[in-house]
Amino acid sequence: MPRFAVSYRGCAVSTTDDRHSTWADDDLIPPDEWGRRRQSETTRTVWLFAAIAVLLAVGHSLLSGWLTAPAFLAWATIFVAICLQALPFLVFGVALSAALTAFVPASWWARAVPRRAGLAVPVAGLAGAVLPGCECASVPVAGGLIRRGVAPAAALTFLLSAPAINPIVLVATAVAFPDQPEMVLARFVASLAVAVAIGLLWARFGRAEWLRLPRRPHVEGGGRWAVFRASMEHDLLHAGGFLVVGGLAAATLNVAVPRDWLTAVAENPWLAVLALAVLAVLLSICSEADAFVAASLTAFSPVAQLVFLVVGPMVDLKLIALQAGTFGRAFVVRFAPATFAAAVAAGALVGWWLL
Repeated sequence: MPRFAVSYRGCAVSTTDDRHSTWADDDLIPPDEWGRRRQSETTRTVWLFAAIAVLLAVGHSLLSGWLTAPAFLAWATIFVAICLQALPFLVFGVALSAALTAFVPASWWARAVPRRAGLAVPVAGLAGAVLPGCECASVPVAGGLIRRGVAPAAALTFLLSAPAINPIVLVATAVAFPDQPEMVLARFVASLAVAVAIGLLWARFGRAEWLRLPRRPHVEGGGRWAVFRASMEHDLLHAGGFLVVGGLAAATLNVAVPRDWLTAVAENPWLAVLALAVLAVLLSICSEADAFVAASLTAFSPVAQLVFLVVGPMVDLKLIALQAGTFGRAFVVRFAPATFAAAVAAGALVGWWLL
């Protein structure tokens, strides 16, 4: 007489005699989707759009007053202005970095850049005078230089000098201060001094574990143009996200800091220098335009204005975000404070000397 066995998840089930067949346990476990109604992709998309529409309607009814407030409109304007101002130079820097990776062999950099830090750092600082770009462009370029074998101290010197002493920045400074030509010389001297000092400091005390570079996508075949395209896409998406983060922080602080505070501290020379140094970090203005903002701060002394011009291209919120995304947090927490202190000291000393 046949025997019957019933099983659920782990026990065999058979409705025939054991002499005729034996079934495996796993073949008799029902799939997880049994008993469930399947939803098509179209149905899920419709529900998703419906949920978004409901959220937008509720958000509009609850936040319409906030979204039309003058403070929010000012915040949105500043955020969009920062991103649009920096984006062309970021794309330029990413393209140049990708070109260095794809078309310039590492052996060329080994021959072109001196191996001794005492020579490589000043050469890299002066090389920054020939690249027309802002600080957003210098970060990916410096990362590309390190990937191609350039010493980190020299690449970081270039990172600091390029946005501060390039021809466009110096011409803009001369236009913004037509009656103070010495401001152009003071900015060049102070910025170059900071870049070289930080480069030498990194060569002496910097550690390899503090500097992390994101991995580039590996391209199988396709030649140099495929490497160029993949590198540019990777770096642009990576750096663009951190640019947005920095822009959000800068826009928030632009709206949150009362203007009356700046006027109150302008009367004290020491506080004025520190106030404009901190303001340069918070405002995150592109180096091609910061001279006009500095010139408009007429309540402050020329020395404080110079400190604003020296600090801004080297340490600001969007630049800190870009550096954190490119080189890592361990790098930023050491590099940004040291650069800020050196920029304030150099700006103040050169300002009291030349201005």
